Amino acid sequence: MQRIHNCGAYPKTTATSVLGAIGGTPLISLDRIYTGPGRLVAKAEFLQPGGSIKDRAALHLIRSAKESGALSDGQTVVEMTSGNMGSGLAIVCGILGHPFVAVMSAGNSQERATMMQRLGAEVVLEPQVDGSPGRVTGRDIDAATGRAEMIVRSRSAYFADQFNAEACVLAHAEGTGPEILAQADAGVSAFVASIGTGGTFVGCARHFRAAAPAVECFAVEPEGAEFLAGKPITQLAHLLQGTGYCRTPRFWDPELCNGFFAVSDAEACSMREVLGKMEGLYVGFSSAANVAASIRLLRQRNDPEYIVATILCDSGLKYSE
Repeated sequence: MQRIHNCGAYPKTTATSVLGAIGGTPLISLDRIYTGPGRLVAKAEFLQPGGSIKDRAALHLIRSAKESGALSDGQTVVEMTSGNMGSGLAIVCGILGHPFVAVMSAGNSQERATMMQRLGAEVVLEPQVDGSPGRVTGRDIDAATGRAEMIVRSRSAYFADQFNAEACVLAHAEGTGPEILAQADAGVSAFVASIGTGGTFVGCARHFRAAAPAVECFAVEPEGAEFLAGKPITQLAHLLQGTGYCRTPRFWDPELCNGFFAVSDAEACSMREVLGKMEGLYVGFSSAANVAASIRLLRQRNDPEYIVATILCDSGLKYSE
């Protein structure tokens, strides 16, 4: 079996700003945590400047808005975020000269709010409706979104609106997906990713369907919040921040999905510990859930030639637990 390329597509010249460090993340073989049959590889998105995959979407979204004229020079940008998109937007807006206001549910980790503030964002915390610290529900997200919309109106600001921005899907259809296929010399048999806004999964799956139709695409949801899989909702609050909102993402296309995996809080916590100790990867709960689901898929297939690619979404430094 051919080896996987473990280096990103790094530029050969000096970047004009930190925006040049967005994208081109390495694809890493997780050969210690999974010994086969088959192979597990993971896109190290947590290595981006803002510490998550959302940096890609933030850059694509703001550039697209400026090019279309929807965002004027110097205009304030507002977004409802669980923290990752907020960090990405804080970086992009700071470099491109836009004040940025991040509205976040108070249930998300304080580390995320602190990071956004240090990156120059004004952070507004919205009280939770029915969640608890570390566990944010769909109703908590609705409340934070309502607050963000109020700020947009009062400040004549631009609403990034990641849940409804196709630029967030295109960032992965044109970036993440093509990078994965280019870095995996032996090819990819399946792609596994958790669902929040749906941008990563839908964007990558769109590219795979066009460029490598044999690639199977599997979605990951928190156990008890398996809305897209059509299961009863028994746990609205869970540890997988930024996923499992129990609603259909705007750009969701069931034709792109070959199946679903559900991962419990306990399984994600355990896998997060193992990733740190065995692979030297300090990542968040959604990353751990992606890896846990990928290993389950590999064991189901039991095929030495089956290669699963997944996403390490963000850094463990963004969590309180």
